[in-house]
Amino acid sequence: MNPIFAALSIPPSAVIILVVMVLLVFSLLMIMVSRYRRCPSDKIMVIYGKVGMNKDGTARSAKCIHGGAAMVWPVFQAYEYMDLTPMSLSVDLKSALSRQNIRIDVPARFTVAISTEPGTMQNAAERLLGLKAQEIQELAKDIIFGQMRLIIATMEIEEINTDRDKFLAAVSSCVETELKKIGLRLINVNVTDISDESGYIEALGKEAAAKAINEARIQVAERNREGSIGEANAVRDQRISVAAANASAVDGENTSKANVAKSDATRREQEAEAQRRAVTAEKLAEAKAKEEAYAAQQLAEKARAARELATQQADIIVKAQIEKEKKVLEAEAQAEQARRMAQGEADAIYAKMAAQARGMQEILSKQAEGFSQIVKAAGGSPDAAVQLLLTDKIEELTKIQVEAIKNLNIDKITVWDSMSGENGSPTTANFLSGMMKSIPPMNEMYKMAGLKIPEFLGKEAEADQTEAPKEEATEQ
Repeated sequence: MNPIFAALSIPPSAVIILVVMVLLVFSLLMIMVSRYRRCPSDKIMVIYGKVGMNKDGTARSAKCIHGGAAMVWPVFQAYEYMDLTPMSLSVDLKSALSRQNIRIDVPARFTVAISTEPGTMQNAAERLLGLKAQEIQELAKDIIFGQMRLIIATMEIEEINTDRDKFLAAVSSCVETELKKIGLRLINVNVTDISDESGYIEALGKEAAAKAINEARIQVAERNREGSIGEANAVRDQRISVAAANASAVDGENTSKANVAKSDATRREQEAEAQRRAVTAEKLAEAKAKEEAYAAQQLAEKARAARELATQQADIIVKAQIEKEKKVLEAEAQAEQARRMAQGEADAIYAKMAAQARGMQEILSKQAEGFSQIVKAAGGSPDAAVQLLLTDKIEELTKIQVEAIKNLNIDKITVWDSMSGENGSPTTANFLSGMMKSIPPMNEMYKMAGLKIPEFLGKEAEADQTEAPKEEATEQ
């Protein structure tokens, strides 16, 4: 043992516990130091996991830190960085439809970056964390394309081409509002050039150039005219003064002055004619420029009308074809369903009839086996076998005969018996006897079956046989 601990009378177990506690505290301290993360100025640190609650009581999805540091607890939390480097996007918008229904091409370049505003930065953590720079650029391009088409559809080409500040302000406002929803901010917008397929913008440029040239020519002509008039007035005043001073002395000078005046008049007439021709030429050029612009606009309107007609025809025809195919498929489905139901019913009927046929075959087979056994018991004689069957059923046959008059309801019978029966027998007795004879006798039933009555009933059989010739003789 260490002499120091021995001198302090500290037991070895306490020393071990103390060393373990010191190691645990040192380990926890090292873990905390290793999990303390600092965020660079060009990045956003996103801590996710168990990061606390919002003001409304819901769990926070992430905690965003820019330009600071925070403790990232192990197991419960994790972290990632999002780069704040600006991204330059080349957005070449093609065939965007303006308010005048003229399609234009607007190539532009946008500079965007992840925003550091608190709310927008939270949107970036929720929607852009883990995405690559190329994926973020594609997402931003989709948003920019949609907003630019929307803005161009609300403006005329003259506004887009001439008032670039208004167009860029509208683009910046709408695009930045949509980009903030995914955590981005718009830094710069630069529209390089605007063109259209119909040549409308080029016609506007030609019209503006022709107008500027005409105005410049008019101003030059006016300045020349004013200079000429001023110069002529100065010369005239000078000559008039000189002529007035020397009028009385030199008559010839007056003549020359008149000639000079006539020459000046001729010169001014020529200048006026030249001015008139210049103004006429300028007006003609301006009218021709407008005519070309109107022709270009007319061509654009015709193209738009043709496109609208083709679009409407395609919508109607495609819709009709879809409806037709839908009805054909429904009819085929109904026919297939009816066919399958009929097939099922036919299979059920067939199975039922087959089962009945098998049952009937089985019954007939068993009956045939029974009749075969009866014939064997009768010594191989079919007649004897039939007599055995009838003997077995004689009780039921008798019962059937009795049942024939059992339920006969005779409420009241009134008989005036004149004793005129055969051999003086009463008529009432003959009535009852006749009623009983109306039931087929046993020997008649045997005869109808093609059999002979058994010998134990021989007397009746003989009586029947003796009566039969009498009846035949009577009939003859």
